[in-house]
Amino acid sequence: MEKDRLKKICIITGGAGGIGYHLSEGFNKKEYKVIVLDIKKQEELSEDIDFIKVDLRLETEIKYAFSKITEKYGAAHILINNGAISNFNKNIEDISIKEFDDVINVNLRGSFICCKEFIEVNKGQIYGRIINIASTRWNQNEANWEAYGASKGGLISMTNTLAISLSKTPITVNAISPGWIQVNNYGSLSETDHSQHPSGRVGIPRDILNACLFLADTENDFINAANLVIDGGMTKKMIYE
Repeated sequence: MEKDRLKKICIITGGAGGIGYHLSEGFNKKEYKVIVLDIKKQEELSEDIDFIKVDLRLETEIKYAFSKITEKYGAAHILINNGAISNFNKNIEDISIKEFDDVINVNLRGSFICCKEFIEVNKGQIYGRIINIASTRWNQNEANWEAYGASKGGLISMTNTLAISLSKTPITVNAISPGWIQVNNYGSLSETDHSQHPSGRVGIPRDILNACLFLADTENDFINAANLVIDGGMTKKMIYE
């Protein structure tokens, strides 16, 4: 316990599966004390990573989780808002209001509540970081991704405003917008999948982890209100059919 109190405390939402799992394990290997908030364990986490079951739609569960973190560690230094309903796309004529609300409530509202709770638990610290995992879909999109795109666009806007609102605190607020990041079955991708990217390959979770570690570094306090696009250059590529 005393050793954990000497570490930087990193809270990662949605950290038990997908990109979030790699963030959790990556920060753990860099000797941060990692606390994962997720609705279930999709992957088995290292034993020294704390897991708290949280439904990001529920304010009471988020507040309870942060109260347990405060009780156990006294403070937190990094919040990575990664938790999201990320594979949802549905025709505008078929999507229900409840389905739209679920995406917004998890991806945007849940992140907002986590930010509010994190600001409280970070008070008195000389260092703080909020990193919001958005998506290139905040700006470019395909048909039928209205809910997801709106949630990620809201997350970028919230990042911008929070950075200004927290300017008198040690907390910086930045976003990362991943493009195509392949978590599983990377070997099954085609040459076309890779070659269409200006960087010559599809992204992997390490690309997002490295960016998060960079933004979390104590010396990178002049990077604020930024949206770091990590997409192998795809959003800058002009495509004609």
